[in-house]
Amino acid sequence: MKKSSLEILLLLPIKNFIEKKTSVGLLLIFSAVLAMIFANSALSESYHNFWSRYIYIGIEDFVIRKNLLHWINDGLMSMFFFLVGLELKRELMHGELASFKSALLPVAAAVGGMLFPALIYYMFTQGTDAVTGWGIPMATDIAFALGILYLLGDKVPLSLKIFLTAVAIVDDLGAVLVIALFYTSEISMNNLAMGGFFLLILFTANRMGIRNTLFYAVMGIGGLWLAVLLSGVHATIAAVLAAFTIPTNKKVNTSLFLRKVRQLTSKIKRLKQKSINDPHEDFDKISENIEKFSLLTEDATPPLQRLEHALHPFVSFVVLPIFAFANAGVTIDVESFGYFLSPITLGVALGLIVGKITGIYLFVRLMLLFKLCALPEGVNLKHILGVGILASIGFTMSLFITELAFESDMYHTQAKIGILVASFIAGLGGFMYLKIIGNGGDATVDEADD
Repeated sequence: MKKSSLEILLLLPIKNFIEKKTSVGLLLIFSAVLAMIFANSALSESYHNFWSRYIYIGIEDFVIRKNLLHWINDGLMSMFFFLVGLELKRELMHGELASFKSALLPVAAAVGGMLFPALIYYMFTQGTDAVTGWGIPMATDIAFALGILYLLGDKVPLSLKIFLTAVAIVDDLGAVLVIALFYTSEISMNNLAMGGFFLLILFTANRMGIRNTLFYAVMGIGGLWLAVLLSGVHATIAAVLAAFTIPTNKKVNTSLFLRKVRQLTSKIKRLKQKSINDPHEDFDKISENIEKFSLLTEDATPPLQRLEHALHPFVSFVVLPIFAFANAGVTIDVESFGYFLSPITLGVALGLIVGKITGIYLFVRLMLLFKLCALPEGVNLKHILGVGILASIGFTMSLFITELAFESDMYHTQAKIGILVASFIAGLGGFMYLKIIGNGGDATVDEADD
């Protein structure tokens, strides 16, 4: 077998898997299940001890000391939050959140889907030190939710997928704000001021027209992220702020790009015709002009879009699975069965399932009742109920906030049980419900308005 054929045989299935929108959710499920197997096997102690190993980074007296789990949650997950920031900025600039009218309904749905889960959790844990976990059921796992929605294919309208994406992005913004305002340790104002200085440099570079992504990487990681990490504010906030400094403008506009493409195409055709008589003479010239296509495409693509496309596969298929494998491993023993009815577990599970569904559906109904906005084309209230069910999948963000909210291992276990139970019920229930109702439904926009 030729080498090229072997490469195609090995790489094509991987490429196809990565390109499928459902693959991220499937890989996260696999990572979580694998973590549970390790945590409840003979390797349980080794699994937990592995994430507790400390890694030191620094020189002489300047050393950052964190265990492996913290490096994943504070460092590796910053790439995920950077991608969230890029997606949020794109949506605010050119997407579903670009105009007040189009953004109003998903923003209202997301707000309802954050308030009700927090209130339900508070009802179960008020008067205890576990009340600090109120932010855990507020979050939606966008990868899982959209992955399940795309599994349904044309069973649901495209506009519903766009609506859920917008709701989840606003939800992510809410989670970022909650982390920034309520889940921070003691703040070092000197380091925070240094972070502000680097943030100012990044915004200034954007205004000056600097489009080199390497510059933003050095200033964003070596400057802003490190300063915020040392300040006591959670480092993932720096990643979101850095994302907002990435330019969205193009060096070459679309009209100029098309004109230059036509010119290059004509030039290559002429050189190709000449090369029939003397192939060696014009080979290099043809290659040089073909290379110009790549440079021209780069100039016609905003840095934000280039970074988003470059990071998405790595974050989806490396960062998130590692995070899930490191955080989802809950050891279930005889004592753990009593946790299923603990205030934390019930608060998280019911906060996600009951709170998300109630909050999203109720706030959408109120927006329609007061005629402040209309449902997306092809979407009815039964679909909105389905969105509420899928939004109850808290997984990634909920696990992340759990690590910030509690110091007690027992509380971590109880919250994670609630998250895993709720996410399983919501994923399976949302899929079955939306598959049953399909594109139909009796509750139309007109009926909702009445």
